[in-house]
Amino acid sequence: MNDTAPRALIAEDEPVLAQALAQALARLWPALQVVASVTNGVAAVEHTLALQPDVLFLDIRMPGRSGLEAAELLAEDWPDGQPFPLVVFVTAYDDYALQAFDQSAADYVLKPVSDARLAKTVARLQARLAQPAARGDALEQVLNQLRAVAPAAPAAGSAPRLTVIRAAVGNQIRLIRVSDVIYFEATDKYVNVVSADSESLIRMSLRELHDQLDPAQFWQVHRGTVVAIDHVSAAVRDESGRLRLTLRGRSETLPVSRVFAHLFKQM
Repeated sequence: MNDTAPRALIAEDEPVLAQALAQALARLWPALQVVASVTNGVAAVEHTLALQPDVLFLDIRMPGRSGLEAAELLAEDWPDGQPFPLVVFVTAYDDYALQAFDQSAADYVLKPVSDARLAKTVARLQARLAQPAARGDALEQVLNQLRAVAPAAPAAGSAPRLTVIRAAVGNQIRLIRVSDVIYFEATDKYVNVVSADSESLIRMSLRELHDQLDPAQFWQVHRGTVVAIDHVSAAVRDESGRLRLTLRGRSETLPVSRVFAHLFKQM
């Protein structure tokens, strides 16, 4: 085995499609070593962090974690100083993602993967691997890709903004004014609603909740956190260089994902 050969990881939940992609890569890029093929997003994150391949083929829709969620986790946990993999997203039908990828100059291939389309992707990957500066930009590129497919702010005239949240506490229903909320945090199947003096769980996804909030007031700062920006007192870099938010009315700090760190460049 050639230790200097480029290395790739394939994350695809359909074994037949994963094998077809590996075989196509063997034809079009014989020097490429496929070091692992996994079937879900959780395994994709674990194996990519362990193996640190040069190229990562991520199916957008996988069980456990989607390809987009896996890419965000990798961007967040990737060790400083190590070149981030060149990421190619693989998709069957996600038109919204394709439009966003086009706008961010991301690379993607459609399933079933054709040799003609994959050959163009291979040529781009080979060119980037040959340029150290391009490898250095790989992390920023995947962050731009993730920002491009982040949920858009609701259009004007869409559903009314949420003003009161109903949370079950024992045999009571607590009414929480949205203006009193400091942040929302996803916890498994629930969202924790955090105000200055209380926390309450509601059974709703963070994305569904975020769509009902005023985007000028509530910012997503992490895959599992939406914060009321008026309650943020400062964005501070910790010893590792990552941003954390200090809050008015709460003692804890909130981590800011690399995906959303650009929101605080002027603060």
